[in-house]
Amino acid sequence: MIRIKRTMTFSGLALAKVVFVAALLAAPSAQAQSADMTFFVTSIGPGKGADLGGLEGADAQCQKLAQAAGAGAKTWRAYLSTQAADGKPAVNAKDRIGKGPWQNAKGAVIAKDVADLHGPANNLTKQTALSEKGEVINGAGDTPNRHDILTGTQPDGTAFAAGDDKTCKNWTSSTQGVAIVGHADRRGLRDDEPSKSWNSSHPSRGSEGGCSQADLKSTGGDGLLYCFAEN
Repeated sequence: MIRIKRTMTFSGLALAKVVFVAALLAAPSAQAQSADMTFFVTSIGPGKGADLGGLEGADAQCQKLAQAAGAGAKTWRAYLSTQAADGKPAVNAKDRIGKGPWQNAKGAVIAKDVADLHGPANNLTKQTALSEKGEVINGAGDTPNRHDILTGTQPDGTAFAAGDDKTCKNWTSSTQGVAIVGHADRRGLRDDEPSKSWNSSHPSRGSEGGCSQADLKSTGGDGLLYCFAEN
């Protein structure tokens, strides 16, 4: 009986070693895939609603999350537009993100270039619009729904004209204002183009002024961003 117990113990140790070695062999592949990532949806927002600290603060959020995921060697930009204000010109989201192609954390290409990204054949879906961790973002029908992604952008990737606020005061307001959002899962309340738009679906709204974290959550968002590797 003692010999049998020892045999089982040695077998258990051998199995554990095999599992451990297999895990070690798999790890570099996963890390390499993350390093090749050039697009993701942020798993979390800064937590201050649409006050992102302007474009600089939004870019920093993308860079921080990419760094944590092993892709920090690239220069990351948030897909956001700003409107002309205070003597400063408008900024188009499509002009901030490099030339492409872009792929998610699992290696799936979501668009080959800027034109493809803003065309009908891009590969942005709930299954491909993954976070920097390679996770699916909750969408319509999930609890909580987090598919509203801040963009402040028209469908072609350009900024809105000056005047009516579409960017929560160029990403500096967490109270009064409006931010245009897109649907990461390409689904909405209706079967129409805005509901299916990844970058220009509807304006934010809510009882606290339209730009607070609570307001963004109330319509199915969480202050999340699209991040693209510029280089």
